[in-house]
Amino acid sequence: MEAIRLEDYFTYTDYCKWPDGERWELIDGKAYSMAPAPSQGHQSISTELTLQLGNFLKRRSCKVFHAPFDVRLNADGADDTVVQPDILVVCDESKLDGKSVIGAPDFIIEILSPSTAKKDLVTKERLYKQYGVKEYWTIDPDHKTVTVRVLHGDLGYLVHTYDEQETAVPVKALDGCTINLTDVFEGID
Repeated sequence: MEAIRLEDYFTYTDYCKWPDGERWELIDGKAYSMAPAPSQGHQSISTELTLQLGNFLKRRSCKVFHAPFDVRLNADGADDTVVQPDILVVCDESKLDGKSVIGAPDFIIEILSPSTAKKDLVTKERLYKQYGVKEYWTIDPDHKTVTVRVLHGDLGYLVHTYDEQETAVPVKALDGCTINLTDVFEGID
């Protein structure tokens, strides 16, 4: 996805002044228009994942959120990178300021679509690794697969891929949590 140039460089302060009805992400100060409303399949996958995570996290300190919810990856510096992952989990409540996450969430999920796949697989993977997201999943609705990336220090992300037959994919960032992919992909053509 190509950057839409409004100006040359933006920060979160600029971003907060933009119209509420528009969805944008900032990556290294460049503005990217968000894709149109997600498909029914995308919404179904997102809902099921949010339900499974929410049920696991009940009465625990970690919280699950879904898009649109701002993640300010470098708020303690330039504050020029704001993304809206499809799903995210934050375990450090001090990172929540009431309207955004300040710093890296513990766990992020992006659901791929033709208009966002390159950004999710290349640009966001780089960002999430750079800012220390412990675990990053990409969901491919067309192939009914999940690519799991778990951060291992200087090694970067170690990658595993699972398909729709898996009923207990572990979430390493959330001890004891597993995701049933059969349920996630149920009804997706």
